Amino acid sequence: MCIKHVMEEVRDTVSVYYNSLYRHGVDGKRRVQVPAKWRPSSPDVEFTLIVWPKSVHGPCLRVLPPEQMAKLMQDINGMSNDDSNKVVLKRFIGSESVQVALDKAGRICLPETMAKLAGIKKDAVLVGLLDRFEIWSPDR
Repeated sequence: MCIKHVMEEVRDTVSVYYNSLYRHGVDGKRRVQVPAKWRPSSPDVEFTLIVWPKSVHGPCLRVLPPEQMAKLMQDINGMSNDDSNKVVLKRFIGSESVQVALDKAGRICLPETMAKLAGIKKDAVLVGLLDRFEIWSPDR
């Protein structure tokens, strides 16, 4: 087995931790670079972007990797059907989220509406939250 395949197998078994803080430019097509150590090893992985309004500084974009999105949906589906928050959460997440894939250069494209709501223009700050990350306007 070649070293490349061994390294890919090791990376697939090691969890990705989203730590640190990165500042990147946002290009004219609203693409922002995801740090190399935060990128999934598989090219077909999609992140879920959610406009996250709960902040004293204003909205940001919360980025969930597939396993965190699956856990979130499992938690919501585990709520009682009598709980009115269940429908509210599903409606919020369903209407305020989108799936995005990394391009070959390791960038994700921020939808125009989401970028505007989060105040992201020419620069973005990516903030690691260990199991997910957020994208902020540097002004916020």
